[in-house]
Amino acid sequence: MKILVIGGGGREHALVWKIRQSPLVTKLYCAPGNPGIGEIAHRVDIAALDIEGLAKFARLQKIDLTVVGPEQPLVAGIADAFETLGLPIFGPTALAARIEGSKVFAKKFMQKFGIPTAEFRCFGSDQKFEAARYISEIPAPLVIKADGLASGKGVTVCDTHEEALEMLDSMIDKHLFGAAGSNVVIEECLVGEEASVLAISDGMECVLLPPAQDHKRVLDNDQGKNTGGMGAFAPAPIVDEEMLERIRREILVPAILGMREEHRPFRGCLYAGLMITETGPKVIEFNCRFGDPETQAIVPLIEDDLVELMMESAAGRISGRALKTKPAVAVCVVLASGGYPDPYETGMPIMGLDQAASESDVLIFHAGTQNSKGQVVTAGGRVLGVTAVGSDRAPEQTLDRAYRAVRKITFDGAYYRSDIGRKALDRLKQIPKQEVE
Repeated sequence: MKILVIGGGGREHALVWKIRQSPLVTKLYCAPGNPGIGEIAHRVDIAALDIEGLAKFARLQKIDLTVVGPEQPLVAGIADAFETLGLPIFGPTALAARIEGSKVFAKKFMQKFGIPTAEFRCFGSDQKFEAARYISEIPAPLVIKADGLASGKGVTVCDTHEEALEMLDSMIDKHLFGAAGSNVVIEECLVGEEASVLAISDGMECVLLPPAQDHKRVLDNDQGKNTGGMGAFAPAPIVDEEMLERIRREILVPAILGMREEHRPFRGCLYAGLMITETGPKVIEFNCRFGDPETQAIVPLIEDDLVELMMESAAGRISGRALKTKPAVAVCVVLASGGYPDPYETGMPIMGLDQAASESDVLIFHAGTQNSKGQVVTAGGRVLGVTAVGSDRAPEQTLDRAYRAVRKITFDGAYYRSDIGRKALDRLKQIPKQEVE
C-alpha cells in the first residue's frame, strides 16, 4: 500500500521511520518532509497547509492512507476535504480537531462532560476589565492561555498577578499571538508532575500508547519560557498501570464518548496533556494529533504495526486489542537553536550527524533542518531530536547514551537541556526493584 505523511518536523520523521517498518507499505511519501525524512521516504514539495494540492497528489498517486502530523491542517479541515473525495486519512475532522484549535471550547467541553481539569474562566477581547478583575481574585501562580493555535507557546505560567496582567495586555492589546490570543483562558496553576497519554481512537474505542513525559520549559530544572518541547521520556513512571487505567476511565473514554455525543466523532490520535496531582490526573490540554517530541520517544517502544492501527482508526473500526510494546525505555533530547523560543538565527551548518547516529540504539530525528549547498543546516527553533532506546532495567545507561550522541552534534548556537529524563530516573530509583522487573 502507498502511504503519505504530511508534515516536516521531528514528529513526522519518527512516524515515517515507524511506518516504513510495516510490511504493508510498498511506497512512502512525505510532504514536505525534511533532509532526514528524505533518506527513508520520497519527499513531495507540497506545503502541509496546501490541502487542495495534497488531495490532488493523493488522488493521482492512489494513496491508500494519508497520515497527518501537524495540528494546523487538521484544524483547517484537511480530513473533511479528503473524506469528501473518498481518500482515507488518519486524523480528525475540523469539528473534532477543535478540541485543540480552541482552548475555550476544550475547557467548556471538559466542564460539560465532567473531565477533571483546572478551575478556569474564559474571556473575549472585549472583556479585558473582567479578566483583570478575575486575575486579582485568584491566587498566584496562575496560567493564561491563548485560545487558538500558537505552536505550543500560547500558554504562560505567571508567578505573580503583575506578570499575569502584563501577559493579558500582551495577548489582547499587543496581539502577541495574533488572532489566537483574541480570546483567553485564565485558570488555576495545577501542582504535580506532568505526563502525556496518547490514544488512537476510531470515534468509539481507543488504544493507548506508552505514556510519556514532555519537558516544556527551555531551561534545566523546568525554568524559563514554555517551548514546543525540549525532550521526552517514555514510558513515564509517574503513570503506572493503575494510573493509566484511571486516565483511560476518567479522561480519555469520557472525551471520546463526549465528542461522539456532540456529533464530532474523534478518529485519529487524541493527546491528553496531564498534571498528575495529589487528587489524581487533571487535563492541562487536549491535542488532536501525535505529540512532538513525545512521538520520538514513544514510537520506538511500539512493537505492533502502527499502520494497521491507523488504518483501523481511519476506517472507524479499532479491534480494541492491547498494544504490544517493548520492555524498554526511550529518551529524546532536543537540540535547539540559540535564542529559541525567542528569535533565533538559521542556516547554521550541522556537524557530527553521522558520528551521533553511529551510537548503538540511537535515532536522529530531523525537525528544523534543510539542505543547503550539499550540507544539512538549521532551519527552525527545534533542530534535531536525539533518541536513545534501551532496556527498562538500565534506564540510566539509556540517558547516558542519548547525551553521548548529543555531544557529538555541533552547530553555532546549539542548545539543549541537560536534565531530560532525570525526573523519571529519580522516580524509577524509588520504585522497589521487583516492581521494576
